[in-house]
Amino acid sequence: MRYFLLLLTLVLLAACQGERTVQVTLPDGFEVTAAIADTPKKHQKGLMFVKHLPENAGMLFVFEQEAPQSFWMKNTLIDLDIIFIGADQRVTSVAAQMPHSYTYTPDTDVAYTDGYGQYVLELASKTAARHGVVPGAKINFSTVRQLCKKSSLFFGCLLFPPRLMHKTTRLGMS
Repeated sequence: MRYFLLLLTLVLLAACQGERTVQVTLPDGFEVTAAIADTPKKHQKGLMFVKHLPENAGMLFVFEQEAPQSFWMKNTLIDLDIIFIGADQRVTSVAAQMPHSYTYTPDTDVAYTDGYGQYVLELASKTAARHGVVPGAKINFSTVRQLCKKSSLFFGCLLFPPRLMHKTTRLGMS
């Protein structure tokens, strides 16, 4: 029995490794595979130093609760749409076409935006407008509780609770 539990633990740990993603459905039905940023370290790094982001890829920032959120574009090499989303998965605001910055851009010149929500979705610039992402629109994605109910790794959610759980590929980001 002890060996079984050890093996189960190792399998669950392996399943939780790597970058996790979630499928996000925009208001017009367009699907985006979003990397999950659910820790302070991942929040801080975000999409820094990414040189290319396909329209069907992004990053979903997950916070413990709805609150004011601030994002800035320091070392973000591509223009982005930043979408603030409430706990009800409705868009609270959209910061469209946020301009990129470089490592040598002075902090005072780096673009920033504020919004309110429990989630923030970053997409390639102009994606939000193309797919009907406006305040009040519904954005669909699985929450932690939903993923754990669906997952064949249900016990993994109990032992190693993820914020959101999906294994990923690199999303085409470079």
